[in-house]
Amino acid sequence: MHEDQYFWPRPSAVEYMAGSDTSALAFSGASNFGPTNATLARTVRTRDEMFRTANGLTASTVVPPDMLFASGSGLDPHISPDAARLQVNRVAVARGLSPAAVALLVEEHVEGPQWGLFGAPRVNVLKLNLALDALQ
Repeated sequence: MHEDQYFWPRPSAVEYMAGSDTSALAFSGASNFGPTNATLARTVRTRDEMFRTANGLTASTVVPPDMLFASGSGLDPHISPDAARLQVNRVAVARGLSPAAVALLVEEHVEGPQWGLFGAPRVNVLKLNLALDALQ
């Protein structure tokens, strides 16, 4: 599933298996579960527990929603800077790097809002993980 030496992306409703061949892969898409759906509630609790455990977070640490809910397409490559920052220690330990070096790399990969106007700052997880690989 997720590897400790990499930053984890936003959850995917289609498990990042989108494609055009429907016999083997699913198209992109969301779960279509509403806010009162029991399956969605269980899924979010499971994701929360998994993220907290993997990253050694306390019960009082707020897990960003982008680590709990899949995007509308299920294929969003971006996470919030807060979601990336919460993963720094896990990635640093797994790679034998200093947390400060990994934290600096995260900050170098924070992108501003689209065209400087739309949305919030974000981190492209693929680009961040490729930069991590380039360090070693």
